[in-house]
Amino acid sequence: MIGLLKRVFGNNMGQAQEVTDTGSVAADAVYRYVVVGAGPAGVSVVENLRRNDAEGSILLLGDEPEPPYSRMAIPYLLVGKVGETGTHLRQQENHYQALGIQLRNARVTGIDAAARRVALSDGSGVQYEQLCLATGALPIRPPVPGLDQKRVHHCWTLKDARHIIELAHEGANVVLMGAGFIGCIILEALALRGVNLTVVEMGDRMVPRMLDPVAGTLLKHWCQERGVAVHTSTRITRVEPNPGNSEDTLLVDLDNGQQIPAHLVVVAAGVKSNLDYLQDAGLAVDQGILVNEFLRTSDPHIYAVGDVAQGPDFENGDRVVHAIQPTATDHGRIAALNMVGKPTPYRGSMQMNVLDTLGLISVSFGEWDGVPGGDQAVLQDQQGYRYMRLEFDGERLVGAQCVGRTNHVGVIRGLIEGRVALGPWKERLKKNPHLIMDAYLACAQR
Repeated sequence: MIGLLKRVFGNNMGQAQEVTDTGSVAADAVYRYVVVGAGPAGVSVVENLRRNDAEGSILLLGDEPEPPYSRMAIPYLLVGKVGETGTHLRQQENHYQALGIQLRNARVTGIDAAARRVALSDGSGVQYEQLCLATGALPIRPPVPGLDQKRVHHCWTLKDARHIIELAHEGANVVLMGAGFIGCIILEALALRGVNLTVVEMGDRMVPRMLDPVAGTLLKHWCQERGVAVHTSTRITRVEPNPGNSEDTLLVDLDNGQQIPAHLVVVAAGVKSNLDYLQDAGLAVDQGILVNEFLRTSDPHIYAVGDVAQGPDFENGDRVVHAIQPTATDHGRIAALNMVGKPTPYRGSMQMNVLDTLGLISVSFGEWDGVPGGDQAVLQDQQGYRYMRLEFDGERLVGAQCVGRTNHVGVIRGLIEGRVALGPWKERLKKNPHLIMDAYLACAQR
């Protein structure tokens, strides 16, 4: 994953970013646009607002004392490829100020939709004409005794990263709780730091929400061959002190009876949409804030984007949360257009995940686990760590998984997003998935 992040973020340390103003916002100041959340989705919103409205006042609120940054760049920070400024979303000095965007560090505690007012943790508030919620997700802390101890950390914020950098020295015994998508990104960063790493995943395979049992098990074996201990179908039952050991001050108890000494425990047990501040807002919520095709919530003056938004799915129109950065930035652009009065529907998000784990690339697209009544084609070389699974619904390709195969992932995505009718090429692909490029050339260019 670090190699993948390098291609995404580059190796530029960048200019020193403007410091977020931590002072109070003037009491009940009125803004044309208020955006809550300073991650990729929020930054996309404010930049697109300014692009389409040169005069309207814009306030961007973030609840961390950092310039806006990307969580996806934190693993890159952990292995020393960039400094903290390398995680910042914009490298230009005074970027937001130059755009006339007011950037403030303030935590939102509530929303009064009737008064169009956002309440802040210092007791003040701001009023808005249009509000966009881009508050992202929060890491889940499972109900496991002992996760509140020192040297137990999530890997979610720059503050978390600073703790991990301090503790994850070469040779340190580290336990990682969770081998989902985020867990596997963290796994690579920890392994590259040279720690003695043990991964504990309660599912029967690694990345169970992205890969099927064959692909997930291939990834497990790949990691084990590279010195990472991986326990699947295993739960951590308790983290307790390890008396008398100044280095490995923790003991991690597993439900298989094993007990692992640890210098550091990193929790990566999933995330959930950040909804806690919305209890009295009156918005329709489910797993996230429910939005329509214009990314508007149940309140006509409030929009939601990114990991907190439950919006249209590309494949079936259901409303789902797609917690991936491409969706977040796409949401930001579409929401901004609608906020400035340029009605623009969102065509929907396609579930798409790409992992580069210690050199093995895994990809899943769309309905990767199939649809009722659908067909599939499978190609596998377990010894060579190569696997492809294609999922069909009628004449269309609707989902795919690939492990160790990167040649044609763009072609696969194009066929799915283009809703291309394959005709006789479907049966050819079922017999030989290697023909995916030929199918694309024959069908997508019609």
